[in-house]
Amino acid sequence: MRRLALARLPVFLLTLMFLSPGQAVTFSDYPELEVFAAGMVENHGFTAQEIQRAFRCARLRPEIIEAMERPAEALPWYEYRKIFLTEENVQRGLRFWKKNAAAFERAREQYGVAPEIIAAILGVETQYGKNKGNYPVLDALATLMLDYPPRAAFFRGQTEEFLLLARELKVNPCHLKGSYAGAMGMPQFIPSSYRRYAVDFDGDSKRDILDSPGDAIGSVANYLKRSGWETNAPVVDEVRVEGTLYFWVERLGIKPALSVRHLVQYGIYPPARTEHERRAALIELNGESGPFFRLGYNNFYAITRYNHSTLYAMAVYELGERMRIRREAETQ
Repeated sequence: MRRLALARLPVFLLTLMFLSPGQAVTFSDYPELEVFAAGMVENHGFTAQEIQRAFRCARLRPEIIEAMERPAEALPWYEYRKIFLTEENVQRGLRFWKKNAAAFERAREQYGVAPEIIAAILGVETQYGKNKGNYPVLDALATLMLDYPPRAAFFRGQTEEFLLLARELKVNPCHLKGSYAGAMGMPQFIPSSYRRYAVDFDGDSKRDILDSPGDAIGSVANYLKRSGWETNAPVVDEVRVEGTLYFWVERLGIKPALSVRHLVQYGIYPPARTEHERRAALIELNGESGPFFRLGYNNFYAITRYNHSTLYAMAVYELGERMRIRREAETQ
């Protein structure tokens, strides 16, 4: 799920939510739809009838607004991690990795992205396709475009992207399902991400992240590579922090800004093996016994381009590490 202002509850936590019938979308109640439809006609060659037909099946659902207002990232790290770092998720991920080992290796060779990171993203997002979301995508996007002012402009753009995507895929937009935020498939790409980053990785001439594990694996790898992933580079390191000057580094944000050499001047001490010129960010996490810190390198930042939460990126990293270690032990 890409470029939402706040990372939200993962889709599988919402699959058991009650799906209300919702309120029908009418152009007379929402004049902005007329403007939207006119733009689709003028800019993309749709007919007014095509746009009206699509919105005729859409329903406005208040539970979607409720979900947007309940970010999982409001949880402290020690509670958030328990959602994803489960033995079931590890075992499911290892089975998925083994079954699709050839696709993972091709993704490593073509994009340079570590298989465990790709696998962990698919695990965190949808438990490897088990829970891809039950909301009609058009319901989600219409609700957020029309009834959620804080992100109305963003979701207006995603609705535009979705209708273009449905036309490209030659599918009825009323039939596609996904998350409460309009994200789709195993990797939960929002429409703009689907159009921009999805790839045909299984060679069937279709970019199908909805049902093709190969396409999902390749598309996640492509996303991360284009987000700046560096092959064979570190993601996270433990770090020792002393004094109070570290506060100024933490305020710089999650994008690596200072080299390890400079971090030491602020009382931030990485492992001795760390390359002195490698840039890093200081990440604070809430443990059960209090806050602790990690160094986040460029590859950690690349994961946050997939989902802007540091908690999400840490969950992906730790789940991936568990699977990598387990898989290496099993293949020795």
